[in-house]
Amino acid sequence: MGPEDGRTTGRPRTDPRSSSTGPDLEGVGPVAPVTEQRTVVLDLEAAAAHVASAALRPGPVGPVGLELEAHLVDLDAPASRVPWQRIRDLVDTLPALPGGSRVTLEPGGQVELSGPPYPDVAAAVAALRADRDVLAGALAAERLAAAPVGADPLRPPARVCPAPRYAAMEEHFAAVGCAEAGTAMMTGTAALQVNLDAGPCAGWSERVSLAHQLGPTLVAVAACSPLADGRPTGWVSHRQRVWSELDQARCGPLLGGADPAGEWAAYALAAPVMLVRDPDGGGAAPVRERVSFAEWVAGEVRLGGRAPSAGDLDYHLTTLFPPVRPRGYLEIRYLDAAPEPWWPALAAVTTVLLDDPVAAGHAAAATLPVAAAWDRAARVGLADPALHAAARACLAAACAAVPAALRPEVEALADLVDRGHCPGDALLDTARTGGPTAVLLSATGAPQ
Repeated sequence: MGPEDGRTTGRPRTDPRSSSTGPDLEGVGPVAPVTEQRTVVLDLEAAAAHVASAALRPGPVGPVGLELEAHLVDLDAPASRVPWQRIRDLVDTLPALPGGSRVTLEPGGQVELSGPPYPDVAAAVAALRADRDVLAGALAAERLAAAPVGADPLRPPARVCPAPRYAAMEEHFAAVGCAEAGTAMMTGTAALQVNLDAGPCAGWSERVSLAHQLGPTLVAVAACSPLADGRPTGWVSHRQRVWSELDQARCGPLLGGADPAGEWAAYALAAPVMLVRDPDGGGAAPVRERVSFAEWVAGEVRLGGRAPSAGDLDYHLTTLFPPVRPRGYLEIRYLDAAPEPWWPALAAVTTVLLDDPVAAGHAAAATLPVAAAWDRAARVGLADPALHAAARACLAAACAAVPAALRPEVEALADLVDRGHCPGDALLDTARTGGPTAVLLSATGAPQ
């Protein structure tokens, strides 16, 4: 999810927005700063135009931004969450990282490295690896470590961040009937996010459609969350399962039509309002019933005792989290976090399958039969023959196009996929011999 103060990290170089530090939260994008637009009252036509105009920006493909989340672990007390103040004190004393990443925090104490854009995926991975090494050293000095896996395998979901925004989000989730999934999403999951430029206008429909179509196949390939709350879940990607249990009007995929910017605007206006921000302060009040933004604009309901402004609409957009989110560029948000060498391989595969024309063509043909298999991918993954066939074809296409610096990682992933396995299988093997505590500790890579 996203920071509370307008930080925009991991974005392609063409993104003109500035960035600043702030807490982050997987699944929700950066919270737009309150600007002079907050007093401009909208009608439906203006609201749709406002969203569509910022959805995608034309330009060449190439730049890549990466964001990697991980569960923070106290090596001396792995079953306990690290207290918020201890986390804040550590992050506040970190030096500037060599690759330019910002370190931000999630409500459950997850730590995220959000890298700046780089010219290609190899450079983006190299920079994030360098930053990860510095962060790991700082954590080790405090007997802490970070475990990049899709779901916390040991500790039950629980919020440690006291920020009012996240307390209000919990209240909204509870009111609309998905309290458990909402808390799990905020505090017990971790993702790898790949951010890519939108490309030339003429290709937007095809590019956005392919980014979604790849989703189920790459969910199966990346699956690295077979345990949660101390036990196997029966799903290869518990993280994706959690997303499926949230309001699909807020986090379901777009339909992939001919006008992706217009479709995003329609999606945003139809989505229920989660929070109403105090325009004169930093607070946020939860909305405890289903009210679409369009209903608020049309005057059918008054939230916060007023009509919505453009600032309210910008804030609303930060609470929408489809698996591919247009933010001028494309946020690819459906990959589980995974340890080395899998996250670099997943970043490379995702990038080349969208950016390399030949690889994209092969991927489009291979994944079409399983384009809607989101739940099947999260439950059984590559055990499904159709998903396995699509994954093998995608990895073959990626191996032919991936930068040489990342070919060993991608070839290792291709070999794993050929055998019908995913990164999470190693976690299950560890759980059988050492239990969920061993899983969490082993995922950190720290010496035991």
